[in-house]
Amino acid sequence: MGIFKRLSDIIKANINDLLNRAEDPEKMLNQMLVEMREQLAQAKRQVAVAIADEKKLRRELDKTLEEVQKWEQRAMQALQQGNEELAKKALAQRNQCQELATQYQTQWEQQAAAVEALKGALRQLNQKIEEAKRRKDLLIARKKRAEAQRQIQETLSGIGETSAFETFERMEKQILEAEAQAEAAVDINAELSGMDLESQFSQLERSPALDADLEELKARMGMTATEDASVDRTVELGPPKADG
Repeated sequence: MGIFKRLSDIIKANINDLLNRAEDPEKMLNQMLVEMREQLAQAKRQVAVAIADEKKLRRELDKTLEEVQKWEQRAMQALQQGNEELAKKALAQRNQCQELATQYQTQWEQQAAAVEALKGALRQLNQKIEEAKRRKDLLIARKKRAEAQRQIQETLSGIGETSAFETFERMEKQILEAEAQAEAAVDINAELSGMDLESQFSQLERSPALDADLEELKARMGMTATEDASVDRTVELGPPKADG
């Protein structure tokens, strides 16, 4: 029965304390379950031996009871033949077998009760090991969740520092400066390559075209060259003076 107490002590251990003290709680808990299952297997073997002993006692009991029946029948047979002396001897043999059967009966009943108790204890231990496994899984999940939360908080803490935002601002200024320099380089290159002078000549070429557009508009409006001259003359001389 010592192995059952040992298993019980292991199962009652404070797993939370082990988690706090262990360098690798998951590995340690898995190792504990391996050891517990090994000890449970050993306990099963011991229970199997006890069951085998119980069955052996039962066979001996049944065999002895058969002997009791056999010698009693022989005693009856001797009496039927009128041989009382032989009947007494048969009864004496029967009584010895009966006494032995009584002893076997007592031992078998005790062994059978012990086997049932061991089976019950084995079932309880198996249930506790399964419970320990479920608890282990929950604890490992809690540990991993806590580690993930800690890593997230550390990451958020790092992002929230002023130095991180200053880095972004500094990079933005550098990029803006690079863009301005690139635009200035384009302007300088255009001027050096004559593109600016070319644009001035293009503007001059567009002026006659605009004059032609103006004349076409005047024609559609019915304005003649004489009227244009009158308008220009009026502008030059100013409004007519009133008679005085």
